[in-house]
Parts: sequence; structure tokens; C-alpha cells
Amino acid sequence: MQDQAILDALEAHWRASAAGDLEAEHQIYAEDVICDYPQSGERILGRANLQALRSAHPARPSGFGVRRMQGAGNLWITEYTITYGDRDAFTVSIMEFRHGRVTHETQYFSEPFEAPAWRSRWVQKMP
Repeated sequence: MQDQAILDALEAHWRASAAGDLEAEHQIYAEDVICDYPQSGERILGRANLQALRSAHPARPSGFGVRRMQGAGNLWITEYTITYGDRDAFTVSIMEFRHGRVTHETQYFSEPFEAPAWRSRWVQKMP
């Protein structure tokens, strides 16, 4: 049952994120959450700081889509895409839970790139 409760909380979190509902989006986090952005070397300490940082983002997403969520117990991973204007950011969120709240999140962001022609005989285009 714990997995279903976490899955329900994640679905509500991502719906709120897509809708731009910053209050509902941050309900999933513990007050003392740690959020890491390894690519920029940044660490955000606390739900209030995380919400303030996201509230101050200069660009509002024009699109948001969850590709898949998978996890069990206290570790859950979500792959999703955030669109800012005409630019997509492919994102992976790794969330660790304690007592039903996220205590640690690590997020990775990547921009799309053209596949090199030399690989074409071994690959298919994703839908």
C-alpha cells in the first residue's frame, strides 16, 4: 500500500507541476528536503528555498509531460520533458522518500541533440 500512496502523491505532484500550481507542487516535499542539481553543482536546502527558487524562474514552462515513473519503497524515478518556448529539456528526477515525503531529490536536465548518421543502421527513431 505504501507504493500506491507514493505513486498517488507523485501523480499529484507532476500534475501540479504541469499546471504551474506551486503550492500543490511542493506539498510532496519534507520541510528539510535536499534537492541537488549535479550538472550545475547546486544544492537547495529546504522546501521553502526550493519553492522560492522555482517561483523565481524567469521562464514559465509551455509544456510538461511525464514519460514514465518507476520505483518501489523509498526510491522513485520519473522521466519527463519540460518545454520552455521552443526548447525541450529532458529531465530525470530521482526522489527518496521518508514518512511519505521527499527528503532528497536529484534532478538531471538535458537538451536534445541530433543523432549522428554513423549510428543509423543500428537504431530506430523513437516515437
